[in-house]
Amino acid sequence: MAQPAQPVVTATNPEGSGRFVICCEHASNGFPAPWGNLGLSSEAMRAHIAWDPGALGLAQALAKLLDAPLVQANVSRLIYDLNRPPHSRGAMAEQSEIYSVPGNAGLDAEARRARTEAIYVPFHAELRALLARRAASGPLPVLVTVHSFTPVWHGRPRMVEFGIIHDADPRLAQAVLAHAPAGLDARLNEPYAAVDEVTHTLALHATPMGFLNVMLELRNDLIASADAQEAMAARLAPSLTAALFATESEA
Repeated sequence: MAQPAQPVVTATNPEGSGRFVICCEHASNGFPAPWGNLGLSSEAMRAHIAWDPGALGLAQALAKLLDAPLVQANVSRLIYDLNRPPHSRGAMAEQSEIYSVPGNAGLDAEARRARTEAIYVPFHAELRALLARRAASGPLPVLVTVHSFTPVWHGRPRMVEFGIIHDADPRLAQAVLAHAPAGLDARLNEPYAAVDEVTHTLALHATPMGFLNVMLELRNDLIASADAQEAMAARLAPSLTAALFATESEA
């Protein structure tokens, strides 16, 4: 399989002075060659199954406010879901909610390996290297992954607005919940949790190294515009800063 014409990962502000490193694995609904549209309709390619709407704008705004590096994906999660390990069926899903993904049906080992080499390996190598450089110069980086979720899933409304997810270490997530912005329905490990296989990036890069970490999930109707994304970032940045201070003070 040929390599994509554009980079699959972009890292901005790698020398930022803040403690946080922001990661947005589902930033893009890009379907570049050589994979193309996977046989999907234009509707499906715009839908939440292809990316996390609003997540990139929120991540960019947070990175600016926190002077943090940002590592973002440039291909749709339907080509490869970068928050899933290579052996996961969800890494190249044949079905997402009500949509089938024809281009992922019956992928053989060679095709799966080619996508893994082209997308997963460089993305996670970039993030790992950035975290390693910052850890070497100290203080330890804090990994924050930014996602969004749909207000309705399989016909069921979701009332939660701000989901705060943790891997094996719950400390920062619990502190973010305690310092969550007023007026947001914030919940721990909703609408997803580690048992749903959604903390791969945290488990791969933060947990083994002892870095504090958290996954942020915002309901996408709350961050549907650039103005809304910047406003939400302005609410969340102080919460993250306060949560980090509280967590390290307790330690």
